Amino acid sequence: MWFAAGALCAIAGAGLLLRSEYEKEQLSVERTVVESAKIGKDCTLVFLSDLHNHRFGEDNRRLLDAVDKISPDLVLIGGDMMISKGGADTSVSLALLQQLAKRFPVFYGNGNHENRMRRETSVYGDQYESYVCSLKSLGIKVLGNRTELFRGDIAVTGIDLEPGCYRKFRPDDLNVEEIEKKVGKASLERFQILLCHSPLYFYACRNWGADLTLSGHFHGGTIRIPGLGGVMTPQYQFFLPWCAGKFEENGKYMIVSRGLGTHSINIRLNNKPQLVVVDLKRKA
Repeated sequence: MWFAAGALCAIAGAGLLLRSEYEKEQLSVERTVVESAKIGKDCTLVFLSDLHNHRFGEDNRRLLDAVDKISPDLVLIGGDMMISKGGADTSVSLALLQQLAKRFPVFYGNGNHENRMRRETSVYGDQYESYVCSLKSLGIKVLGNRTELFRGDIAVTGIDLEPGCYRKFRPDDLNVEEIEKKVGKASLERFQILLCHSPLYFYACRNWGADLTLSGHFHGGTIRIPGLGGVMTPQYQFFLPWCAGKFEENGKYMIVSRGLGTHSINIRLNNKPQLVVVDLKRKA
């Protein structure tokens, strides 16, 4: 009896792992609309986050084809395009970004993996500086605690969160004053986008003045259960509502990507990799 039960569990586990391997390759293009009176002209954004060196086909051809089909006005990067754990291979990210930058304007916000390279020079040496230099040579705007304008009506800011914000179990808080200290004040006359890698800080981002906060980091919660959402974040928070999706508070929005890749916990169940498309439309 126990042998039969064990065999059934093993079969079920193998089936779930096979399903996870299948899902990790199923790129899902998902579109959402955000309206604002600050938008002077309709604009389409593509938001890519948490690639973690994953390849959708040779040279990420399927991902590039999907972005080409959308033909966005602007591509925004939410961070964690590589894996930095004792070393970092940026070749996959750079190869993808090189192709994207040939086609579209690209703005790049950092995640915890980029910031780990930047901080821990004893481990990574000058890898971060070399990576940023390569991005800039491609014409990509790197938003490490800084703002770039797009057209006359959109401001895009990237914030580098401190290590405590990514602490497991009990991450640090973040308030408006700390955001302003890093990136300055929000643009009130333009539509203000904030690339904030962790979605834990939506209220602070909203109160700072972000009309749209774009986040990732939680990989959709690893396993998604209908009606309950994501099971576990990389910071070991369970059934956190902000694992993925679109959220609105008092006319301010946050969109959380499920990400494109995985690392450490290499599982995706009911949680396909996501390419986020945001249609910004003028609201009368």
